[in-house]
Amino acid sequence: MMTSQFLGKPISGCFTLPSGVITTNAKIIETVAREIPQIGVITTKSIGLLPREGHREPVFTQYAPGCFMNAVGLTNPGAEEFAQQIEQIALPPDRFLLISIFGGTIDEFVRVAQRLAPCGDGLELNLSCPNAKGYGMNMGQDAALVYQIVKAVKQAVNVPVIPKLTPNTPHIAAIAKAAVEAGADAICAINTVGPGYYTVEGYPVLTNVYGGMSGKGILPIGLKCVKEIAAMVNVPIIGCGGISSATDVRAYQQAGATIFSAGTAVTGMTTPELKAYFAALQRDIEQQSNIAPTLLKSVDLSFTPYRLEENRRLAPDLSLLTFDHNIDILPGQFIFTWIPGVGEKPFSVLDDDPLTLSIQRRGCFTNALCDLPAGSAVYVRGPYGAPISLSERRKSVLVCGGCGLAAVYHLAKRHGSADLFIGAKDASHLFYLEHAQRVADVHITTEDGSVGERGFITDALDAYLRQSGGDAPVFYNCGPRGMIERATDIEAQYAPRDQIYNSIDFVTKCGVGICGSCATPDGLRACVDGPFVATNSTNEHE
Repeated sequence: MMTSQFLGKPISGCFTLPSGVITTNAKIIETVAREIPQIGVITTKSIGLLPREGHREPVFTQYAPGCFMNAVGLTNPGAEEFAQQIEQIALPPDRFLLISIFGGTIDEFVRVAQRLAPCGDGLELNLSCPNAKGYGMNMGQDAALVYQIVKAVKQAVNVPVIPKLTPNTPHIAAIAKAAVEAGADAICAINTVGPGYYTVEGYPVLTNVYGGMSGKGILPIGLKCVKEIAAMVNVPIIGCGGISSATDVRAYQQAGATIFSAGTAVTGMTTPELKAYFAALQRDIEQQSNIAPTLLKSVDLSFTPYRLEENRRLAPDLSLLTFDHNIDILPGQFIFTWIPGVGEKPFSVLDDDPLTLSIQRRGCFTNALCDLPAGSAVYVRGPYGAPISLSERRKSVLVCGGCGLAAVYHLAKRHGSADLFIGAKDASHLFYLEHAQRVADVHITTEDGSVGERGFITDALDAYLRQSGGDAPVFYNCGPRGMIERATDIEAQYAPRDQIYNSIDFVTKCGVGICGSCATPDGLRACVDGPFVATNSTNEHE
């Protein structure tokens, strides 16, 4: 029988997501709590005293099927900002909000705990992160230090305290014993194993070089650690590591766990798919079936090398890159490009035949891409995201500004009869016009009037819609946030909001729905639930 309460609080389900997986943003937390009752314990990402950027991408990779490695580096907004975010959301009363915290000293742990304890039902102490120097595992391998941290936090707050322990020690049971003697109310085990090292063609994939290992490969380690802990202490245990099926849950239950954490097994799942998976996992436990594993996604994080054929500089801040072969990608999807030692970033594919990218200079990675000479090697992974199929029954109107053409030209190319609105600063920032005009009815504006009408593309859109009749179109918008908001306001006068789709440039790090960095204002993850999301799911003006 699975537990229906945790540390004295009734909860809706016996599952959680481990810290750093999906529920890393307040809005995502709210969405998961509302949509997935089987997740009765909501665990946040680890929060420190001050904001921390963490490591540059790549931060997540796959070294074998179902086996992953990450080095996010404790990215977080800081205790004060996170507290303000959490205070603005509402969770069902039968969810246990477990706020994960970290610190570099005992005093830091205490200060973060004091600020965040009033915001949740309990605190998880991250004593196990293996890829952030001076934090996590570096502290959690010392039983005496774990005792001191737990005792200090317990004395400072009046909510349950749950240390998360590292498997990277031969003495995990002794460390658990020290934590419980210091007042720990429960134990969470385990965090990722390692760190490990993974390369592609001799290059380390993670920018941090080393990363914590998770997924199927660490299941035996997690079970061993939970069994050793349960033999040493008599407190509830959250079991983490390699869980993907009801069989795994039962194994952890037999080892001594009462709450079960499924993490990187759900890589690549959209929010509806995540909901279906946990419902199936619960049914499997109750009915002795095995449906949930069939719902898992097979994701591909491998890299394919491409050679740069041409780097055409259109403007000081804009380049068009053409590569040596095609890519198999559907409209609406995106890819990541990786330069070893520099980093990786996601991009819409302007054209698939051959692979063509429009790159705007924004930071160190895009600067490096724009400066690449012909013949350079670039590595590509993907495609990712939900593909778009334009309606054959309704008129499609595609609106783009800046480099937004990269996201909508492929749609127009596949459809063949859309109206395409392209806005730019000046003539030098327009590209691929001849290609676009062959596949769509193109409307152009430039701010200086050098090509097309003078003004903003939203003005041209407004004028066009005022003169148009017939059924309400389906709209697809991509570009700067201000342009999208203005376009949406105009389009909402002519179509319901579920016919208006926006691709907004949210920060995207993993691309497969795990890290939560691309959270939309409505708690979706743009990388798997989008990138084009209906406006009734984005709430741009909030």
